[in-house]
Amino acid sequence: MSRFALLPALLLASLATPALALPATYTPDPSHTYAYFEVGHLGYSIQRGRFDKLGGKIRLDGASQQGVIDIMIDAASISTGFPKRDEALRGEEFFNVARFPTLVYRSTTLKFVGERPISATGTLTLLGVSKPVELKISQFYCAPHPMMKKDMCGAEASASIKRSEFGMNRYMPGIGDDIKISVQIEAFKD
Repeated sequence: MSRFALLPALLLASLATPALALPATYTPDPSHTYAYFEVGHLGYSIQRGRFDKLGGKIRLDGASQQGVIDIMIDAASISTGFPKRDEALRGEEFFNVARFPTLVYRSTTLKFVGERPISATGTLTLLGVSKPVELKISQFYCAPHPMMKKDMCGAEASASIKRSEFGMNRYMPGIGDDIKISVQIEAFKD
């Protein structure tokens, strides 16, 4: 291939990949975005559940290695596969959704390798208590969505917290204090 034929091919390839180098804002796709949690149960097993409703905004500027993650989780959308347990988790002893309907994570700084974010430092607010939490971003990918033909970024992120630090102490130590939170997110560029 001559260098003159190579130039148009390179230009077309650059258009096929969204430029993370430009500042952009993304909105999570609710059909592909969930927050999961894991907690020990009486030493027998690790119990898992998820929150079915999550929203927010993610702003990324890979060139300047800056960004902001704002995520709001609907606490009442908790789902463990057992409706009676879900009702108990929505109650005053656990998430108290009548008084605290959302969990909120807001980043203060993002750490990048090149133009790819690898972690976020921020604040998680749960039950009215705000504590610093670091999210580790284990996967991150941006490209035009093959069917929607819109720019999209996706990520897998995780953090560990102690529920007691947020005032959620019921049934400890039988129900563990250490909670692992994982978030799978796909977000369309606004």
